[in-house]
Amino acid sequence: MELLRTVAELRTHLAARQPVAFVPTMGNLHEGHLSLVRLARARGGCVVASIFVNRLQFGPAEDFDTYPRTFDSDCAGLADAGVDVVFAPDEREVYPEPQEFRVAPPPIGEALEGEFRPGFFGGVATVVLKLFNIVQPRMAAFGKKDYQQLMIVRSMVRQLNLPIEIVAGETIRAADGLALSSRNNYLSGAERAEAPRLYRALASLKEQLTDGKRDFRVLESAATADLQGAGWRPEYVAVRKQADLQLPGPTDRELVVLGAAWLGATRLIDNLEVNLPR
Repeated sequence: MELLRTVAELRTHLAARQPVAFVPTMGNLHEGHLSLVRLARARGGCVVASIFVNRLQFGPAEDFDTYPRTFDSDCAGLADAGVDVVFAPDEREVYPEPQEFRVAPPPIGEALEGEFRPGFFGGVATVVLKLFNIVQPRMAAFGKKDYQQLMIVRSMVRQLNLPIEIVAGETIRAADGLALSSRNNYLSGAERAEAPRLYRALASLKEQLTDGKRDFRVLESAATADLQGAGWRPEYVAVRKQADLQLPGPTDRELVVLGAAWLGATRLIDNLEVNLPR
């Protein structure tokens, strides 16, 4: 496995190693990331994974400085998973001058995550587009755990006519249902035991949808109340259409339930797809 730090050396190295399958990460890798690597590996070609903590997607009061950085163990895991190239640039390499050109996400980027993390999706879309331009992959893998991010990246690729296939990886969970996340490391022992409640609340909502209930606001409110009653601080619990994350109508069948809530000082997100019979 090659470890490359600059755009110039990466482009030189990849010039004769097409096609490229790409997995962008911010490091502190877990099985969810490695499952995306294996998804890319199965597509063949040269597998590139990036490790870059992107300042643009963190708000002023968020955890950029304390975000877990575990570079050596990340590289070991990527090597074991079959990555050919790790691209690990520093900030100056990715942003050699102030990033005055930004990607403005569509209106859905201002809802759900975008409402509570203003500027987040602009930072994500900008760095992803830069990385796509640097790596020039044929395909790129993103996890469904960050469902709204996946939708926005797919939309950007379509609307900007990028020749990249976006492949979605399923959410990887612990045995108790908690979605794997780098921020799970912030949880105390007691909080870790409580953390699967978010998954259970969304699973209960999904079950009620499957049973034919359609009063989405009532279902969302009940899940929110369950979390609040256990000491969580929910930001949203929402039922949306899978295709575009818009509000669903009574005849929509491909839905997704999404939630974000604070448990102590840790913000957790999760989602579950719901495919109703026709």
